[in-house]
Amino acid sequence: MPLQILLVEDNPGDRRLTQEAFRDINPLIRVYVAHDGAEAMAFLRHEGAQAAAPRPDLILLDLNMPKMDGRDVLARIKEDEDLEDIPTIVLTSSEAEADIVKSYQLGANCYLCKPMHFDAFYSLMKSLNDFWLTRVKLHADDREVGQKASLGRGLPTAETNFSP
Repeated sequence: MPLQILLVEDNPGDRRLTQEAFRDINPLIRVYVAHDGAEAMAFLRHEGAQAAAPRPDLILLDLNMPKMDGRDVLARIKEDEDLEDIPTIVLTSSEAEADIVKSYQLGANCYLCKPMHFDAFYSLMKSLNDFWLTRVKLHADDREVGQKASLGRGLPTAETNFSP
């Protein structure tokens, strides 16, 4: 069964790189995209145009975004009993110790810094796939179409853009 990832990223280049890497690394991954924090929360709460959005198995979350930044999104996810168990990985360019500490305090499952070069970024996405989507044992969760696994729920596949 395909794994479903919600990528919350405002940078078009980083979105494209992430989607292309996962498409190449693991064709069983479906990547949904939210361009900012507000859009991510609408996706996760099935609001408005995202009413039919699937529950992601994993969230990749940038920190510095317009409308609602990643710290606010992370706090809201981890405070919501329906969302708190979705593994949430901070994937950001920030190497600031304060951002790392704050992200873990808010409940991030992992903090990864985006490499500047494509080969290093691709390698990081491969490692993320190998660990989070292959090795980590996630508990089963009922789905309309079958079982879904995740560190707190399930994981995503493919590339779909839920933004207007």
